[in-house]
Amino acid sequence: MPIDDIQMRGTEKDGTKSAEYCSYCYANGQFINPAAKLEDMRVIVKTEMEKRHIPDEVIQASMMMLPNLKRWKQPA
Repeated sequence: MPIDDIQMRGTEKDGTKSAEYCSYCYANGQFINPAAKLEDMRVIVKTEMEKRHIPDEVIQASMMMLPNLKRWKQPA
């Protein structure tokens, strides 16, 4: 999910805003739901973006990007 809005960013252990993770999945330097799978995150992201009336093409592009994010990227 885009996190251009600093208020939507998660927090590190020291309270600073994360540059990588949003507040829906990351707080105090750790994942809120560490057992979440990629498919779980797809549902969360899609639902939250739909609530904000984000256009479907943007939602679909976000779904395509999720597997490439640091949390989900498979080691080479």
